[in-house]
Amino acid sequence: MWLTDMQKIGVGLTSFGALFMLLGVMLFFDGALLALGNILFLGGLFLIIGPQKTFYFFARKNKLRGTACFLGGILLVFLKWPAIGVLVEMFGFLNLFGDFFPVILTFLRQLPFIGTFLNLPYLRPLLDRLAGSRTSVV
Repeated sequence: MWLTDMQKIGVGLTSFGALFMLLGVMLFFDGALLALGNILFLGGLFLIIGPQKTFYFFARKNKLRGTACFLGGILLVFLKWPAIGVLVEMFGFLNLFGDFFPVILTFLRQLPFIGTFLNLPYLRPLLDRLAGSRTSVV
Protein backbone atom coordinates (compact mmCIF):
# COMPACT_ATOMS: atom_id res chain seq x y z
CA MET A 1 0.00 0.00 0.00
CA TRP A 2 1.47 3.31 -1.09
CA LEU A 3 0.89 6.60 0.65
CA THR A 4 -0.25 9.70 -1.17
CA ASP A 5 1.73 12.92 -0.80
CA MET A 6 -0.82 14.29 1.69
CA GLN A 7 -0.54 11.13 3.80
CA LYS A 8 3.26 11.39 3.77
CA ILE A 9 2.99 14.97 5.02
CA GLY A 10 0.52 13.74 7.64
CA VAL A 11 2.97 11.09 8.87
CA GLY A 12 5.64 13.78 9.18
CA LEU A 13 3.30 16.12 11.07
CA THR A 14 2.19 13.35 13.41
CA SER A 15 5.80 12.34 14.07
CA PHE A 16 6.85 15.91 14.80
CA GLY A 17 3.78 16.32 16.99
CA ALA A 18 4.73 13.29 19.05
CA LEU A 19 8.33 14.57 19.26
CA PHE A 20 7.24 18.02 20.46
CA MET A 21 4.89 16.49 23.03
CA LEU A 22 7.71 14.29 24.31
CA LEU A 23 10.05 17.28 24.51
CA GLY A 24 7.35 19.32 26.23
CA VAL A 25 6.98 16.67 28.93
CA MET A 26 10.76 16.24 29.28
CA LEU A 27 11.21 19.99 29.69
CA PHE A 28 8.92 20.07 32.72
CA PHE A 29 5.62 20.46 30.90
CA ASP A 30 6.55 23.35 28.66
CA GLY A 31 3.18 24.64 27.49
CA ALA A 32 4.37 25.99 24.13
CA LEU A 33 5.93 22.70 23.04
CA LEU A 34 2.92 20.72 24.24
CA ALA A 35 0.49 23.00 22.41
CA LEU A 36 2.54 22.84 19.21
CA GLY A 37 2.78 19.06 19.52
CA ASN A 38 -0.99 18.78 19.94
CA ILE A 39 -1.68 20.92 16.87
CA LEU A 40 0.81 18.98 14.74
CA PHE A 41 -0.51 15.61 15.95
CA LEU A 42 -4.13 16.46 15.16
CA GLY A 43 -3.20 18.02 11.83
CA GLY A 44 -1.17 14.95 10.87
CA LEU A 45 -3.98 12.60 11.86
CA PHE A 46 -6.37 14.70 9.76
CA LEU A 47 -4.08 14.42 6.71
CA ILE A 48 -3.40 10.69 7.15
CA ILE A 49 -6.97 9.41 7.35
CA GLY A 50 -8.89 12.32 5.80
CA PRO A 51 -11.47 14.74 7.17
CA GLN A 52 -14.52 12.47 7.06
CA LYS A 53 -12.83 9.47 8.70
CA THR A 54 -11.26 11.73 11.32
CA PHE A 55 -14.66 13.13 12.23
CA TYR A 56 -16.22 9.66 12.39
CA PHE A 57 -13.33 8.34 14.46
CA PHE A 58 -13.69 11.04 17.11
CA ALA A 59 -17.51 11.12 17.00
CA ARG A 60 -18.20 7.40 17.49
CA LYS A 61 -20.48 6.74 20.42
CA ASN A 62 -18.08 4.37 22.16
CA LYS A 63 -15.22 6.90 21.78
CA LEU A 64 -17.00 10.02 23.10
CA ARG A 65 -15.46 9.84 26.58
CA GLY A 66 -11.99 9.51 25.08
CA THR A 67 -12.67 12.34 22.65
CA ALA A 68 -13.93 14.62 25.42
CA CYS A 69 -10.90 13.89 27.61
CA PHE A 70 -8.42 14.23 24.73
CA LEU A 71 -9.82 17.55 23.50
CA GLY A 72 -10.34 18.74 27.09
CA GLY A 73 -6.69 17.99 27.82
CA ILE A 74 -5.64 19.97 24.77
CA LEU A 75 -7.82 22.85 25.94
CA LEU A 76 -6.22 22.71 29.41
CA VAL A 77 -2.76 22.87 27.81
CA PHE A 78 -3.85 25.94 25.83
CA LEU A 79 -5.22 27.52 29.03
CA LYS A 80 -1.79 27.26 30.74
CA TRP A 81 -2.52 24.13 32.83
CA PRO A 82 -0.03 21.83 31.08
CA ALA A 83 0.52 19.18 33.77
CA ILE A 84 -3.17 18.52 34.37
CA GLY A 85 -3.88 18.87 30.65
CA VAL A 86 -1.33 16.21 29.73
CA LEU A 87 -2.76 13.77 32.30
CA VAL A 88 -6.32 14.29 31.02
CA GLU A 89 -5.06 14.06 27.45
CA MET A 90 -3.23 10.78 28.15
CA PHE A 91 -6.41 9.29 29.62
CA GLY A 92 -8.31 10.33 26.50
CA PHE A 93 -5.53 9.04 24.24
CA LEU A 94 -5.66 5.63 25.90
CA ASN A 95 -9.44 5.53 25.51
CA LEU A 96 -9.28 6.58 21.86
CA PHE A 97 -6.30 4.58 20.61
CA GLY A 98 -6.26 1.67 23.09
CA ASP A 99 -7.71 -0.68 20.49
CA PHE A 100 -4.55 -0.31 18.39
CA PHE A 101 -2.09 -1.41 21.09
CA PRO A 102 -2.34 -5.17 20.37
CA VAL A 103 -1.69 -4.48 16.67
CA ILE A 104 1.30 -2.27 17.50
CA LEU A 105 2.66 -4.87 19.92
CA THR A 106 2.36 -7.62 17.31
CA PHE A 107 4.20 -5.45 14.76
CA LEU A 108 6.98 -4.58 17.24
CA ARG A 109 7.47 -8.27 18.08
CA GLN A 110 8.33 -8.96 14.44
CA LEU A 111 11.21 -6.46 14.42
CA PRO A 112 14.72 -7.94 14.80
CA PHE A 113 16.10 -6.51 18.06
CA ILE A 114 12.95 -5.14 19.66
CA GLY A 115 11.07 -8.38 19.02
CA THR A 116 13.56 -10.52 20.93
CA PHE A 117 13.35 -8.12 23.88
CA LEU A 118 9.53 -8.05 23.82
CA ASN A 119 9.37 -11.85 23.63
CA LEU A 120 11.38 -12.44 26.80
CA PRO A 121 9.58 -14.96 29.03
CA TYR A 122 8.91 -12.61 31.93
CA LEU A 123 8.05 -9.60 29.75
CA ARG A 124 5.72 -11.22 27.19
CA PRO A 125 2.81 -12.04 29.56
CA LEU A 126 3.05 -8.58 31.16
CA LEU A 127 2.88 -6.79 27.81
CA ASP A 128 0.05 -9.05 26.64
CA ARG A 129 -1.95 -8.14 29.71
CA LEU A 130 -1.23 -4.41 29.35
CA ALA A 131 -2.07 -4.33 25.64
CA GLY A 132 -5.10 -6.56 26.01
CA SER A 133 -3.77 -9.12 23.54
CA ARG A 134 -5.63 -12.37 23.25
CA THR A 135 -3.95 -15.67 22.68
CA SER A 136 -4.90 -17.43 19.48
CA VAL A 137 -6.56 -20.80 19.73
CA VAL A 138 -5.11 -21.95 16.42
